[in-house]
Amino acid sequence: MASGSSTWDSPATSSRQLLTRASRGDRAALGRLLARCLPALHRWAHRRLPAWARTAADTADLVQDAVLHTLRKADALHFSGRDTLAAYLRIAVRNHIRDEHRRRARRGVHEALSDRVLDPSASPHDRALAAEVDARYRAALGRMRLADRELIVAHLELDYTHDQLACMTGRSRNAARMALRRAIERLVRQMSDG
Repeated sequence: MASGSSTWDSPATSSRQLLTRASRGDRAALGRLLARCLPALHRWAHRRLPAWARTAADTADLVQDAVLHTLRKADALHFSGRDTLAAYLRIAVRNHIRDEHRRRARRGVHEALSDRVLDPSASPHDRALAAEVDARYRAALGRMRLADRELIVAHLELDYTHDQLACMTGRSRNAARMALRRAIERLVRQMSDG
């Protein structure tokens, strides 16, 4: 070990040793411990947070609160393996996420109110545009071969899956998928020509 470095700097130092030193007030041990745990814990927590709480700041705050709460009770933790601290911290974060859900459920999610109420239906312009596209689609579809037309209608209008198209056409799933792709390419050309 190089002079000037302490034993907690060693990669072999366990989380348990760092936690013991941190609980005795060793800020450097606490920093090393957090540097080990926080990046993975942030990623883990971010994926589990709901959309309304999924900003980097919200994730960091929630993780920090959970970690500090857990570290205050460091003496009560029982280490049975190498990843025990990480498991404790994930449980603490999960519990904080649940607490946040409960808090939001009691208060509700506050959203700014608009000065005007928007009509959720399509605008006259959007309806006219949709009617024009639909007319071009129907005209182009009418100029196509029957086999292509059946594939397109089954997939786009009836929501057939590739497996259902395969069954319908007597082809393999991949062959049906490729046939649909070629039919759609021909439809696009027909719509742009007509």
